[in-house]
Amino acid sequence: MKKQIKNIMAVATVLGALTAGFTNAASANDEKKVGVIQFAEHAALDASREGFLEGLKESGFSEDKLKIRVQNSQGDQANLQTMVSTMKGENDINFAIATPAAQALLGTGDETPAVFTAVTDPIAAGLTDSLEKPTSNMTGSIDALDVEKQIAVFMKAVPNAKKIGIFYNANEVNSETQAKTAKKTLEEKGIEVVEKTVVTTNDVEQAVSALAGQVDALYFPTDNTVASTISTIGEVLKKAKKPAMGSDEAVLDGVLLTFGVDYKELGKQSGVLAGKILKGEKVENLPVENPAKASVKVNKEMAESIGLSSETIKKETQE
Repeated sequence: MKKQIKNIMAVATVLGALTAGFTNAASANDEKKVGVIQFAEHAALDASREGFLEGLKESGFSEDKLKIRVQNSQGDQANLQTMVSTMKGENDINFAIATPAAQALLGTGDETPAVFTAVTDPIAAGLTDSLEKPTSNMTGSIDALDVEKQIAVFMKAVPNAKKIGIFYNANEVNSETQAKTAKKTLEEKGIEVVEKTVVTTNDVEQAVSALAGQVDALYFPTDNTVASTISTIGEVLKKAKKPAMGSDEAVLDGVLLTFGVDYKELGKQSGVLAGKILKGEKVENLPVENPAKASVKVNKEMAESIGLSSETIKKETQE
């Protein structure tokens, strides 16, 4: 009888081991659900999304192992709120592209871990109290640049400018933060600053036209409204023959030069962070990451249209 019991226990042990092995294998092969919420559709944010998927792939999560749902609010805050509400409790991880998307996602109170990108100041935006040790269920990559360095580069390109305009959407905390630093830096250099803001894309053409008529050059901080309307802005600047600097390469077609980050690489950084979370890392142990080194890009066509030499600008702005 004892021998029979021992045999039964041995069989049970083997079956248990096999079952555990099967469960672990099934778990390893489970499809992961990823929710993506994008604030607006333009080159920088689209590149961030592509980079995110590349980062996940590098981490071992190719698209065949993922169930991805992408939602884009097209810059509409009302749409954003509705979209994030449908994501609550539905995914293994969420990805927010741009500050308004990250703020809306956090506002749902969802306990699902999340990563963000294309956010300039996560602390000012209320996403975390610390970049080194995230205090919410979010971490990610930021596009914050050294604005003082941007201004130094810009002044090399337009050394004779005495009055510079700063244009941005007043509802974007990212833009406001950069604009304040840019204004302070310019005024310390003895440059007069004229600020103009909008809250919708409908007002961009008229506002930029008015600003271009008042200043010698224009500075655009990282801003979704600017990025979404850069072709319109570019036409205004060509007509006014006014040089401008943009804060990311995505707006290069409409300005004289940019000094900013590579948004695809930035999204990739967040994808790698997401991969670590899906493998079991805790968000609080994954610091918010800074962008890769920025670089200067010059728009040759714009330079020619406003009577400047792109080669001279490239030479003058080299670090």
